[in-house]
Amino acid sequence: MGKNCLVAQSGGPTTAINASLAGIINAAVQSTGIDKIYGALNGIQGVLNDALIPLNELFEMDQEKLLKLKFTPSMFLGSCRYKLAELESDSSDYDRICEIFKKYDISYFFYIGGNDSMDTVMKLSSYTKEKGMDVKVIGCPKTVDNDLKCTDHTPGYGSAAKYIAASMLEIAHDTSIYDMQTVVIVEIMGRNAGWLTAAAALARNEYNQAPHLIYLPERIFETEKFVSDVKKKLKEHKHVIIAVSEGIKDEDDEYISAQGTKTDKFGHAILSGTGKALEDIVKLRIGCKVRSIELNVLQRSAAHISSATDVEEAFLLGEKTVELGVTGSTGVMTVCRRTCDDPYQVVFESACIEDVANFEKKIPESWITEEGNDVTDSILCYMRPLILGEIALNYKNGIPDYQSFEHLYKRG
Repeated sequence: MGKNCLVAQSGGPTTAINASLAGIINAAVQSTGIDKIYGALNGIQGVLNDALIPLNELFEMDQEKLLKLKFTPSMFLGSCRYKLAELESDSSDYDRICEIFKKYDISYFFYIGGNDSMDTVMKLSSYTKEKGMDVKVIGCPKTVDNDLKCTDHTPGYGSAAKYIAASMLEIAHDTSIYDMQTVVIVEIMGRNAGWLTAAAALARNEYNQAPHLIYLPERIFETEKFVSDVKKKLKEHKHVIIAVSEGIKDEDDEYISAQGTKTDKFGHAILSGTGKALEDIVKLRIGCKVRSIELNVLQRSAAHISSATDVEEAFLLGEKTVELGVTGSTGVMTVCRRTCDDPYQVVFESACIEDVANFEKKIPESWITEEGNDVTDSILCYMRPLILGEIALNYKNGIPDYQSFEHLYKRG
């Protein structure tokens, strides 16, 4: 009799997080050291609520279902944004989680998520070690924000970057048809790191120069300079397209978009309206035709334009997560390490979770232009390999045929 594993997903969705889940299931099914594979519904909250399902029964004998899961966007097991209390102040969640681990004979806990999820991995791995429990706790990375430390990039980013670049090019085509001066402002996700917004530059080609301006949260946003930048570009181009991160801040460290002081459970500001705020500035100070577009959740779950590189790496990282667990690792996160740019190559390794959790990886200063309104060629070389390749989706009635938990679990 082998040992049992438990896997859960947390944080915001991506087009590749289910590929990591599929990789974990695939490796666990094949492992002689793992017997039952459980999935927790809605992240660590599902563990606390004893909401576990047997993944073996759903996928073990059906590779077609597993392949469909690999290409399905969002999160098959559901998500949560739940922060474990500091152990010194309240151990009740930890005690409850360990109770569930014992109930289901869990030897391996795999948590797929971003920075906040890695905080959970760090706290749980520390607690299980302290209690002398033989449970390996391992993080598997995902985030469209690409802001996790110790890894070259994160699963989910490449596909979101591909969607943003394609959308930017299509917006440029749409904007170019009218014989009048126009400004289009495209608001892109990114609270503190501008990786997604930088991806807009990938839309540039032999005939398209959009986006003409890029503003990232790594640099202070100055309204007067913004107005001057736009006026200058309007002298050069009839149509000016701007990519802007939702998290840009002014010299007083205030979000341009801030509407009130609402925060989520992790203390992150809830942002909205950056593009609209800049649209109002252009209307007032420049007066030309202007509109703002917020890509919003579309950039996270557009699996029809997923990067094949992204999805395949996510799957392999899932498999690596299981490998680390069964070989005795705990308190680590699987990572990608780039070994070559041309041809692009990576290897999959691990990093100590204390070096990852609660840190943010931002765009290096050398990858942002001196003027602070664009990116350099260096970041283009970094991003280009991550968006390459197209996945072979199956279609039904003209739209993608994805995997649904509710449909699959009810029918078995």
